[in-house]
Amino acid sequence: MRRTAFALLTIALLFGLLGSAAPLLEVRAQGGTTYVVKPGDTLFRIALQHGVSVDAIVAANNLPNRSVVYVGQVLTIPGMTVAAQPAEPAAAVGGVHVVARGESLSAIARRYGVTLSALLAANSIPDPNRLVVGQQIVIPAGGSAPPPAAVDNPPAAAPTAAPAAPAAGVRTHVVKRGEGLARIASQYGVSWQALANFNNISNPNLIYVGMVLRIPAPGSPEAAAPGGLAESRPAAPVTSGKLILVVLREQRVYAYQNGQLLQSYLVSTGLPRTPTVQGQYKIYLKYRSQTMYGPGYYLPNVPYVMYFYQGYGLHGTYWHSNFGRPMSHGCVNLRTPDAEWLFNWAEVGTPVHVRY
Repeated sequence: MRRTAFALLTIALLFGLLGSAAPLLEVRAQGGTTYVVKPGDTLFRIALQHGVSVDAIVAANNLPNRSVVYVGQVLTIPGMTVAAQPAEPAAAVGGVHVVARGESLSAIARRYGVTLSALLAANSIPDPNRLVVGQQIVIPAGGSAPPPAAVDNPPAAAPTAAPAAPAAGVRTHVVKRGEGLARIASQYGVSWQALANFNNISNPNLIYVGMVLRIPAPGSPEAAAPGGLAESRPAAPVTSGKLILVVLREQRVYAYQNGQLLQSYLVSTGLPRTPTVQGQYKIYLKYRSQTMYGPGYYLPNVPYVMYFYQGYGLHGTYWHSNFGRPMSHGCVNLRTPDAEWLFNWAEVGTPVHVRY
């Protein structure tokens, strides 16, 4: 009898535990799923794969550090939060925005009626000029809409714009969406330094859509860069074979063959905290496309990649168009058509010289 009673009690307890656990499992299945961290994973990459924000994963797992996860760690992935378009721009209620091609952080801030600084604070974005298509942007609740005159890349202190009615004979250019100072300068055959100096622009990053720039005439004293440094083509370092020369101070790459210059392109090299290495190297590995990722970025299908030293390479770029000024984590960013030409022309073993 005692054994029978004990068995019945055990069965009753087992059913009681299962009955109490079932709702918990059901809630967990409805609220999200789990993911096992693999080698090379970052929280940003995991969030991007599952369509949620990094902050949502941090909160769901009570993580003490948003930048550290370890292989084999089991993470709960919460259900995706869908951000609704607010009825009035000044009444944003928070949520998540998925970055579309061509969007900038300032445009997203305007859309949801929050300030750019609030958006930066809510997302811990290391470089606001580098957004990735599909990236999740957390929209903070509340905030106030920026002034109606705000545009893409709004200046903290607006540069002095050219007069509305420039002097006769002076060319002008109206800045369009996605244009950078170096790109505009290249269209008119002058240096970006000269263009900035001619328009009294102290920070070349702070130009905005609709701004009117005066264009100095090529060859004029005004077309020289500040300090008298005019753009020029450097002499070929070698006179036989192929050579790729990267000149950091010019943000330009040169392709030589047997001492003759074949092509020259504007590029974007490493930012001050992640500078491009200097020295003499050779291309040792080529990929027609490759996924690149690291702390704070995940870039699928990077085109025409050529590595010349460890993880440093030349490659095409689709996530920005600010060529002519540093933008990268150390690689040499080129426009995709320029990178394609260089990729098809240079073979493994082609020398790459990088200098200031």
